[in-house]
Amino acid sequence: MVSKKPKVVIIGAGMAGLTAANKLYTTAGCKDLLDLCVVEGGNRIGGRINTSEFGGDRIEMGATWIHGIAGSPVYKIAQDINSLQSEQPWECMDGLLETEAITVAEDGYVLDSSFVEPISNLFNELMNISQRKLVTQNEIPKLSNVMSIGSFLRKGLDAYWDSDVDGVEGLDKQRKRSLEQGIFAMFESIQRTYTSANDLEMLDFNAEKEYCMFPGEEITIAKGYLSVIESLASVLPPGLIQLGRKVTKIEWQPDESLEIENGNNKPPVKLHFADGSIIYADHVIVTVSLGVLKQGIREDSGMFNPPLSSFKTEAITRLGFGVVNKVFLKLTPIPDGIKFPYLQMVFHNESEQNPKIPWWMRRTANLCPIYGNSNVLISWFVGKEALEVETLGDEEIIDGFSKTISSLLINSHSDDAQSIFKVEKVLKSQWGNDPLFLGSYSYVAIDSSGDDLDALAEPLPKMTSIHSNISPPPLQILFAGEATHRTHYSTTHGAYFSGIREANRLLQHYHCIDI
Repeated sequence: MVSKKPKVVIIGAGMAGLTAANKLYTTAGCKDLLDLCVVEGGNRIGGRINTSEFGGDRIEMGATWIHGIAGSPVYKIAQDINSLQSEQPWECMDGLLETEAITVAEDGYVLDSSFVEPISNLFNELMNISQRKLVTQNEIPKLSNVMSIGSFLRKGLDAYWDSDVDGVEGLDKQRKRSLEQGIFAMFESIQRTYTSANDLEMLDFNAEKEYCMFPGEEITIAKGYLSVIESLASVLPPGLIQLGRKVTKIEWQPDESLEIENGNNKPPVKLHFADGSIIYADHVIVTVSLGVLKQGIREDSGMFNPPLSSFKTEAITRLGFGVVNKVFLKLTPIPDGIKFPYLQMVFHNESEQNPKIPWWMRRTANLCPIYGNSNVLISWFVGKEALEVETLGDEEIIDGFSKTISSLLINSHSDDAQSIFKVEKVLKSQWGNDPLFLGSYSYVAIDSSGDDLDALAEPLPKMTSIHSNISPPPLQILFAGEATHRTHYSTTHGAYFSGIREANRLLQHYHCIDI
């Protein structure tokens, strides 16, 4: 009698899932040993990577950056498949590197770089300290009672103000401090886009030191992030990836009891799909987002039966998962000789606010072309503002941006800025309300830690004694995705590393590893 191959099902065709599938399928001898498939609830591969087009330019609706090129597996793949150059214009964000930013307050007051730089330097120094890049042994006790990144940053700003005795010509002390606070808040808003946290007060201070970035420049991918995903998927045979297959329930066996059919043990994991179909599997690699897991552990969800172990659900509950959305604006043709600037926006406190600017614009830091002379602009939204933007119609978004542009650039252009820079079309991402994601990426929240990221990565059932005669089948549910990587969470390369990790876990289990 021929024994069946162990069945491995990977849930999710994003970076983690396809990396795991690629590794399992291409490892010598493994594809003949395992029966492998990838099930994806949506109608496309890529997950939170979604390259698209807008106004004739290539854009990214989701993941955008390679965060450091030295050591990044994503950079290596992009380089190997020649995706770092393109004849078609793309979201290269060269304005960040080549064009000096214009920093403008909401009343049109243009802030000189000599005024902005001290606050920029302060913010960067404080972030370096939070990551323990600048901390001396004597300073460590002072930081021990700091709970959040947000509170630490504000303490740093207060200390700066206490030591600041220099005035600025033409500005009284109150006006100077108000502008400095606005500039500092602008950099906080930029940091929010890196983390996905609605507020930096939600970020655990002690966990920040564990987060790692690769050295080298940060770049975008000329031929689109999706080209990396397509490269990973290209080695897989037709039919191995199944689209439109949404998993609704995962039944597993935390003890030794197994379902019996016709005298034979069934594989321990039973997957139920939205169309009513069922797949039995020996091993399932779950790569859904932390947002989906948070919903999945709710009592009314029933995603896991029996429910996940308490150490797992507690980690899922404590970790943070936020929403970051991008809004693209296509401008009507701009007169020759005029170019939309790389705009850094400084908003006032409540008592000085311009009522024309909507509240959902006020924690957005930048508005700029996606490349030097593009008529497509981009802006980033986080947290409650990101969720609000998802509810707005195109006309509401156009009106809000038009009034903001007009207010900020009132002193920068002799003509009416709103008539020069007229928005004709909008495209926005909507990660928060997409049921396949329910957000963008993870962060380590207050009262959480890197230990929770590790706990999320642990397979189930948790083995107590590998020599026990009554142990349940091992490695029934494995977990991958950016939220399962202790030092590279929130990144595509973190997702990549997690996919490799779980593939290797199975390869080691079946003694066909070639790490």
